[in-house]
Amino acid sequence: MKDYIVRAMTKDGFVKAMAISSTAIVERARMIHKTTPTATAAFGRVLTAASMMGNVQKVENGALTLQIKGGGPLGTILATSDAVGNVRGYVQNPSITLLEKYAGKLDVGAAVGTDGMLTVIRDLQMKEPYIGTVALVTGEIADDVTAYFAQSEQTPTACALGVLIDTDQSVKVAGGYLIQLLPGAPDDVIDRLESGIQKAGAVTPMLAEGLTPEDILTRVMHEFELEFLETTPVSYQCYCSRERVTSTLIAIGKKDLQEIADEGKPITIECQFCDTTYEFTPEEIRSILKNL
Repeated sequence: MKDYIVRAMTKDGFVKAMAISSTAIVERARMIHKTTPTATAAFGRVLTAASMMGNVQKVENGALTLQIKGGGPLGTILATSDAVGNVRGYVQNPSITLLEKYAGKLDVGAAVGTDGMLTVIRDLQMKEPYIGTVALVTGEIADDVTAYFAQSEQTPTACALGVLIDTDQSVKVAGGYLIQLLPGAPDDVIDRLESGIQKAGAVTPMLAEGLTPEDILTRVMHEFELEFLETTPVSYQCYCSRERVTSTLIAIGKKDLQEIADEGKPITIECQFCDTTYEFTPEEIRSILKNL
């Protein structure tokens, strides 16, 4: 099944929600970046969260970047989403050793760390992007995203993210949900929502059970009448191209380009988001210089 995001709202208009199946996204990221299981789990959660947060914006040609710097062995984790929810990203140290809380339970919080910040950069196609930064709470990503919405955007939010790694280190299932209260929601709505979240439990077992994003929202919000609004396919997508890489080369300046050309050796540039490499011969570098 292909990955997708489903958006919904309660019929009373007090709660909006979305859920995602991101198994293929996270598996593609694992294959590109050759992540070990703990890195896959952490990176996968960040990609999953960024996809939903990017989809929420609904600004044509907009983009959202979610960056985690927690001071843990993974280093920086970054994911960028377009306005649909298609994502790409990288993790600084993808090959960290296995970290477990106990046998079979990966310790994402220890891998990410808590001595650092979560930063969200929203490109809303205005003069300046919106940048929000909050201190990490647990390093488990979902708790930190929840804290971000509460502190930076003053939006009460429940976030759940899950990545289940198979015995061959591939991604068995991945996904999550975002549920947000709208202004004016009465206390009984909050109570019913909290009760539903507690009864439903963690999102990873629901994913492992084979529940779809619609099923997950229905289970978590069983005390509400839900209206499903739209379904959007999403995937791991990188927008790199030879033209964009050429623009990057131009940006380094004539002096450095001339030095590269004078060395007389081809240079190879690898995209940090995907497994594509671009080779430029000395002749091509000289051609770029002529066109400057």
